[in-house]
Amino acid sequence: MTETMIGVIGGSGLYEIDGLQRAEWRAVETPWGVPSDAILTGTLDGVPMAFLPRHGRGHVHSPTSVPYRANIDALKRLGVTDVISVSACGSFREDMAPGDFVLVDQYIDRTFAREKSFFGPGCVAHVSVAHPTCPRLSAACAVAARDAGITLHEGGTYLAMEGPQFSTLAESKLYRDVWGCDVIGMTGMPEAKLAREAELCYASVAMITDYDSWHPDHGAVDISAIIATLTGNADKGRNLVRRLPALLGPERDPCPHGCDRALDFALITAPEKRDPKLLARLDAVAGRVLG
Repeated sequence: MTETMIGVIGGSGLYEIDGLQRAEWRAVETPWGVPSDAILTGTLDGVPMAFLPRHGRGHVHSPTSVPYRANIDALKRLGVTDVISVSACGSFREDMAPGDFVLVDQYIDRTFAREKSFFGPGCVAHVSVAHPTCPRLSAACAVAARDAGITLHEGGTYLAMEGPQFSTLAESKLYRDVWGCDVIGMTGMPEAKLAREAELCYASVAMITDYDSWHPDHGAVDISAIIATLTGNADKGRNLVRRLPALLGPERDPCPHGCDRALDFALITAPEKRDPKLLARLDAVAGRVLG
């Protein structure tokens, strides 16, 4: 068994964890640059926790400029074992209404201006993201959401767009009617891919704020309406997060779905051909398999 440490990456509207004991903001240096912000660490119900505001306090990072690699590395470096992503999203489904939450289990990645891997020339690796979120961790989030009185949809496909602009009407209809997506957001990728490369269990809780632009009765996305919905959703999100330590417990067995062993057969580059400089940058992310 290993010690559980829960990491929460908070998106728009969620900037803290209530009730943390021995709370401390910690600056973490990474080989991938500076994370979005310092990381709030402490314990909740006896379980260590870490909170990272994805956009930085004051919302200083756009979806494209978020330092995704530094964020995931910093959490791994602190000892985080389980990452819960909380983010805002738009809905493509009538029954997935603003104010509801969705437990994302699939993604379509349409981002194009972001670094998407810790690996590359000098140490090539291929991990599977066929199932990019952890069923065990998602199940705990589902219980926490129900206990918090949240209207939750378990399972959904998330269209990750580059942003920062919202969709055109044509794009919204394509993603909904042709591709069969359920929700749309700007930060789910490459975060989920990087978490898998870092052998972290990852669950995605998407808070619906709007109907994107496809809905005939709602018109274009209105940022003021989004912010109003975010305010209510943020309280729900905090209530969900507060319930997770009791559900996950202070100790954990190996992930039954192999998230914490994702690199077992992923490294392709021959040991004698690996770049020492890149290996040094991978000390936290891939130290388990690099020795």
